[in-house]
Amino acid sequence: MVSKDRRFRNRTFLSSFKVAISGILLVSKQEKNFQFHLVCAAIAIIFGCIFSISWIEWFFVCSAIFGVLTFELLNSSIERVVDLVTEDYHDLAKAAKDMASGAVFLFAVYAVIIGMIVFLPKIWSLLLYHEIQLISYTIFENTGVFG
Repeated sequence: MVSKDRRFRNRTFLSSFKVAISGILLVSKQEKNFQFHLVCAAIAIIFGCIFSISWIEWFFVCSAIFGVLTFELLNSSIERVVDLVTEDYHDLAKAAKDMASGAVFLFAVYAVIIGMIVFLPKIWSLLLYHEIQLISYTIFENTGVFG
């Protein structure tokens, strides 16, 4: 059924983008979980730059970031619609909210797995490299070799 009320329809293609950006800004201001995911996304992007990850790794990292943020947006909208429809406790309302939250959780787990696959080997090799440097420095310093 098409709504005849023009107040809720986008008049132009550009207005669709304005409404979308408004929704993203709204959720980023009001939802603590979305803010947490934005911080995690920033950390992942910084790590990606530091470790110069490959384009395929960027693809998976960005897919994980955008997936989690998208699911968080959907979860927040479902929660708001359920709250709009009923103020009373209802098993179906709880189920809808729990299912939407579960979808975010599953994608967040996927994102963590992607992050571990991409970044842990790089972090591990960096730590191992510095540990070897520290050990060699300690050995050479204490034995008097080269100095």
